Amino acid sequence: MPRVYMLIGVPGSGKSTWTASQPWTKDCAIVSSDRYIDEEAERQGKTYNEVFADYIKVATKLMENHVLVAQANGRDIVWDQTNTSARSRKAKLAPLTNYEKVAVVFHTPTAEELSRRLNSRPGKVIPAHVMEKMIAGLELPTEEEGFTEILYVD
Repeated sequence: MPRVYMLIGVPGSGKSTWTASQPWTKDCAIVSSDRYIDEEAERQGKTYNEVFADYIKVATKLMENHVLVAQANGRDIVWDQTNTSARSRKAKLAPLTNYEKVAVVFHTPTAEELSRRLNSRPGKVIPAHVMEKMIAGLELPTEEEGFTEILYVD
């Protein structure tokens, strides 16, 4: 049975870095709306923030199509988004009925560490009030959501 690894954590918690450091993920479909936004920003010679508002819907659709293709081919999926609410996870996981579901939860770094990590991303700025809302609203996953395994990454 294929697996979907749903990454859960605020921006700057290390999701993409962790994914890139795991040798086994090279055989997975790594789905991320940020990937498409980054590619479009590079294509236009702009920053992530400059293209985000106009491109997020397209990026989300491209990501959803990537999931469908992976599912049709029975590939494991690493879902690299914040996925901080049970509601958003439920909607994303619902179509993946033939998948074993693994939650990979990332520890929220200290304010100082988050600031350092986020400031290392030129052109990708997340307003403080948005980060505060995401941190406050982070819902830890449960087996009741359908996860067969919940892993914690520090």
